[in-house]
Amino acid sequence: MTEAAEISRRTVTVEEAGQLLGIGRNQAYEGVRRGQIPSIKIGKRLLVPKAALEKLLSGEAA
Repeated sequence: MTEAAEISRRTVTVEEAGQLLGIGRNQAYEGVRRGQIPSIKIGKRLLVPKAALEKLLSGEAA
């Protein structure tokens, strides 16, 4: 993936969200399952919107 495409992405995978949060893959999926990490499901893919992740990290309500 090119750098320009990476910048324009509005979602990250659950694994990438876990890396950004400093937690492991299993903890990230558990957070999504519990509703602690906001996510959307598109087909079989589970994605975390960057905007929702930023709100979570800033302490704002999602």
